[in-house]
Order: sequence, then C-alpha cells, then structure tokens
Amino acid sequence: MTWKIRPYRPADEAQWLRCRVLAFLDTAYFDNVYREKEHYANPSIELVAELGGQIIGLIDIECEAEPGSVCSPPATPKMDGKAGMIWNLAVHPDYRHQGVGKALLEAAIALAQPLHLRRLEAWTRDDAATLRWYEAQGFEKVESYWHVYLEGGEVDAAISSAIPGLSPRHLFAHYQGDNAAQIQKRFRRVHECSRYDLILI
Repeated sequence: MTWKIRPYRPADEAQWLRCRVLAFLDTAYFDNVYREKEHYANPSIELVAELGGQIIGLIDIECEAEPGSVCSPPATPKMDGKAGMIWNLAVHPDYRHQGVGKALLEAAIALAQPLHLRRLEAWTRDDAATLRWYEAQGFEKVESYWHVYLEGGEVDAAISSAIPGLSPRHLFAHYQGDNAAQIQKRFRRVHECSRYDLILI
C-alpha cells in the first residue's frame, strides 16, 4: 500500500493533531502541542499524506494576499512580492525517510504557483536533521534569533512580578541581542530559531 497526498478535511483534525504531536516528540519542539488545528485568515494550502486511512504527514502554508501581510520582509529587494508561510510541516516518526515530507512540499509548491508566490518561508529550531532536510530541499538560511525557556530559579534571576503574591515559575522568551553565548551559558534550555526561505520564481 502506498501513501497519497490530498487536501486536508475537517474530519482529519484528530489524526492531524496526533501526527503533529508524534512528529515533534523527539525534536526541540517536543512541548509545542496543539489541541485544535489552526485556521488561517488568508488563503492557505493545507495538505496531508494518508496511508490506509491514517494521516502520516501534513503541511500548512498561509499565502499572502498582499506582500508583507504574513511573512517577513524579503532577504533582497528583488524578491519583493507575495510569499507563503509554512506554519506546519510534519511527518509521523514511523514514516520518516520515505519521501513523505518532500512529496508534501512538492505538492504544495504546485498549488502555490498559480498564486504567484515568490518564495516560501519557514522557521525552525536547531534540530540537525531538520535543518539538513530544509537545506536539501533548496531552502537557504536567512536569519535567526533565540528561544529561551526559564524555570524556577532561572525565572527569579531574570524577571520579577509587579503583582504581590504572584510568582512566575515558567517563562518562554525571545532573545534577539548580541550576546547569545552568554544566554546559552546562563539558561539550560536555549534554541536557535532560524528562518529558511525557498525561492519559487
């Protein structure tokens, strides 16, 4: 039996969520869990890979109706124009290394072409296998910043509460400063979050 790529349907939501959770479980996004599927304000490309009635992969791309309404500014002025943001791209761990992710991306690109998107944009954390995959598909790294998770005493040392009796115990923060090495040394869980662009036309 071979898998097929098809449009996402609302009836897929439970399996879509399960596939995404399992796909991220052994990555730096292990705790990025959704309880319902996202919906998009702009036109979107939402595809799944299905095998024997099971969702084994997924891709969601939100497509700009107007340049700059969803995605970051282009890396170079010559790439001005509409772009698409890859919000979700995941493959069930039992079906990795079988071309599922590549097939989903290729099918999405085919649907993006009539929309005249100049590029696709994706943000991902510092999992080596994931970065290699994006680069193998032709994506290029454009920029990055840092995701920082603080717990317990780390929170106490970094921030204070303005509300008496309220004591934050967990904190998720973005770091865009110039001393990433110090941030990595000071806090236990720090991830580089990188933007990758794929030029389409």
